[in-house]
Amino acid sequence: MGSYKGEEQHHHHHHRNESNCVLVHGPIIVGAGPSGLATSACLKQQSVPSLILEKSDCIASLWQHRTYDRLKLHLPKQFCELPLLGFPHNFPKYPTKHQFISYMETYASHFSIKPRFNQAVIKAEFDHVLGFWRVKTQDFEYISRWLIVATGENAEPVIPDIPGIDRFKGRVVHTSLYKSGSVFKNQRVLVIGCGNSGMEVCLDLCRFNVIPQMVVRNTVHVLPREMFGFSTFGIAMALVKWFPLKLVDKLLLLLAKFTLGNTDQIGLRRPKTGPIELKNVTGKTPVLDVGALSQIKSGKIKVMEGVKEITRNGAKFVDGQEKEIDSIILATGYKSNVPTWLKGCEFFTKDGMPKSPFPNGWKAEKGLYTVGFTGRGLLGTASDAVNIAKDIGEQWRTIKECNDSNFNYLPQRNVVQNKVKK
Repeated sequence: MGSYKGEEQHHHHHHRNESNCVLVHGPIIVGAGPSGLATSACLKQQSVPSLILEKSDCIASLWQHRTYDRLKLHLPKQFCELPLLGFPHNFPKYPTKHQFISYMETYASHFSIKPRFNQAVIKAEFDHVLGFWRVKTQDFEYISRWLIVATGENAEPVIPDIPGIDRFKGRVVHTSLYKSGSVFKNQRVLVIGCGNSGMEVCLDLCRFNVIPQMVVRNTVHVLPREMFGFSTFGIAMALVKWFPLKLVDKLLLLLAKFTLGNTDQIGLRRPKTGPIELKNVTGKTPVLDVGALSQIKSGKIKVMEGVKEITRNGAKFVDGQEKEIDSIILATGYKSNVPTWLKGCEFFTKDGMPKSPFPNGWKAEKGLYTVGFTGRGLLGTASDAVNIAKDIGEQWRTIKECNDSNFNYLPQRNVVQNKVKK
């Protein structure tokens, strides 16, 4: 058995036979985003090799291909660092999209992480006879004792089924394909969704003589990104260490009302549950305002109730209004894609999220792990990556000792070949 092209430098970790079957002497990680990279780095610290399979042609493809130009991290950089290597000191408090991508590339280079690109996982399934995971892409079948799901909560855009949208004659685009408001200059634009993406897209559109109509279908918590010069998120994280969560939520809302005013009066009704509790229970993130609220108050962004239907030239709203529009932007978020490729596994819900809540969702059974499904951003990713690496590291050392440092922990080689040949 020899190594395959692109993995020569790791030939002592992966082996291929004639039937395009790759035996991986370490975990298979699906996804080369921040979650996959962090886990690979932490495994390397434990002296455990790994193989990352990435369907795109680059690391952090969501950041590189599916984010708008003006995007900055919503949280201060200290809350967005991956394990073992922080941001450069000269980066601003809220790094830009391009700075974050640069950080990811430096991170991968620093830990010599070399994902196998253009490898879309079609199917992953546990082989009960071998006791190993079989992971199939369009080119190879990879086999490993461990499978780490790092495709994350934001793998695929959510495209809502809105009545009449198929007959709309204008442009319909999801925020995953939105780069800049320049292509919508002087247009009448309907933005459906009022999360962080919806708010920022509206703010961006205002720079190009657009008066966006922003559809607010549900209640939403809007908080200032900073309070009195300090990160709102940082304040909240500090307070929950000392005070009950409900009390912290009340304090945050009191401060938000003091700095932003009553958002109910401008069509942004707050949920009855506080922002941190809501985030913990449902995963719904509060909007951190970076300027959109003042544009709403001045009338440059119009807040609309839910859409009843889309017409050929515009939209009818639930409050009876009807408006002509030129383009529609769907700021409707993302979803997990795990159910489309991970088969025979009861650890995930039908929505592709771990059934076990944070902080216990990182470990399943039979060598299956998940990273980046915590609903807690990059902080949650870092926590998962460290836990997974420690757990697999202990198993790795046990296997190594049992094999008298021979490291050939796979079943007898001819048995594996006989099983995987078609």
